[in-house]
Amino acid sequence: PLSGRVYGRRWLVLLLFSLLGFAQGLVWNSWGPIQNSACLAFGFSSWDIALLVFWGPIGFAPCFFFMWLMDKKGLRVTVLLTSSLMVLGAGLRCVPVSDLEIRKKLIHGGQLLNGLAGPTVMNAAPFLSTTWFSPDERATATAIASLLSYLGAAAAFLVGPLVVPPPNGTSYFPLVSQSNTEHIKDRIEAVLYAEFGMVSLIFSAALAYFPSRPPFPPSVAAASQRLSYRRSFCRLLSNFRFLMIALAYAIPLGVFSGWSGILDLILTPVHVSQVDAGWIGFWSIVGGCVVGIAMARFADFIRGMLKFILLLLLSGATLASTWFTLTCLSSVTHLPLTTATLYTSCILLGIFLNSSVPIFFELFVETVYPVPEGITCGVVTFLSNVFMGVLLFFLTFYHTEFSWFNWCLPGSCLLSLLLILCFRESYDRLYLDVVVSV
Repeated sequence: PLSGRVYGRRWLVLLLFSLLGFAQGLVWNSWGPIQNSACLAFGFSSWDIALLVFWGPIGFAPCFFFMWLMDKKGLRVTVLLTSSLMVLGAGLRCVPVSDLEIRKKLIHGGQLLNGLAGPTVMNAAPFLSTTWFSPDERATATAIASLLSYLGAAAAFLVGPLVVPPPNGTSYFPLVSQSNTEHIKDRIEAVLYAEFGMVSLIFSAALAYFPSRPPFPPSVAAASQRLSYRRSFCRLLSNFRFLMIALAYAIPLGVFSGWSGILDLILTPVHVSQVDAGWIGFWSIVGGCVVGIAMARFADFIRGMLKFILLLLLSGATLASTWFTLTCLSSVTHLPLTTATLYTSCILLGIFLNSSVPIFFELFVETVYPVPEGITCGVVTFLSNVFMGVLLFFLTFYHTEFSWFNWCLPGSCLLSLLLILCFRESYDRLYLDVVVSV
């Protein structure tokens, strides 16, 4: 046992990592909010738009390599590798090639490289908070670091439709004038260049200063010995309680991530414009980030309440997703289908699900301690992206009708709620910090 010490520079480290996550989410969600304009400017099909979103979960294929790298080499090496992949990917999307087929391949390649950064920005938040922050700040730091990537995806809902104009009048693109096509293409390229500049700036800042760990650990848990890489996987796969809450996280968050990535496609059949769809996606994620940080701060003050918080959030998500799905079937349910009802149901759904992410992360780490945080969160985010990938894979074949996708939302939320109800919580890491340190 030793007395922990925290450093003021921890907030700079948190800021740099959060900005990296913000940029990764922004680049990943660049195309969904402007899918109509992108189809016109670059000749994308609905299949292409779905595939551009699909590169996100595909990028989680080497997730276990990044977990190993974080466990063995620390945060600095992992963050620098991740940010360099993002710079290369954002640069590929900006290569000025006149041949549209080559340009499309470069854009797809850039999206894949950006997707490879996903394992780090999604998994490293609990590892960073344990390494740099005291026990009464850990949940808050985890919330900020993990939710900023969602905020980047939300910014794409705002930036894309506001900067890039939609096609005139109709989605039958051959009727649109050539001058309008060139104008839309120029605006999309301006967004791509701006994102490349932002990613390059964050990489330069991380290269200049991003230490792996502080000189002295902030808590007993941060200084304690962790399990090896191999033993960690054996512990996780043999822990039934962990597998239960891993599924409770992975299924609804995977479905919701895929659903929000193509929100514009889903809302187009109910006559919601590209700009309105962008605002709906923006406020749903922003609300989730604000509530998630507030919930994490509450969890820091009143410890041992993680399961209760998750029950509240998942109950709200089940009700909100059911409301949205039934509203889209207004011809059957006769519920009012208005912009206000769509705004409200989508925003509430985003608030409840997105705000549950840091609470889940903290509960994972507490349940399986002393398994390293990066490995624990890597496994669950990998599972989440598997479910997201499966849904988007089916979407590439069934992309003309989306009612089946909408029904996946309330079903996944209800299943997660039942799993959390049956889960028995424990706080092994918190016990070490509170009892052993005393």
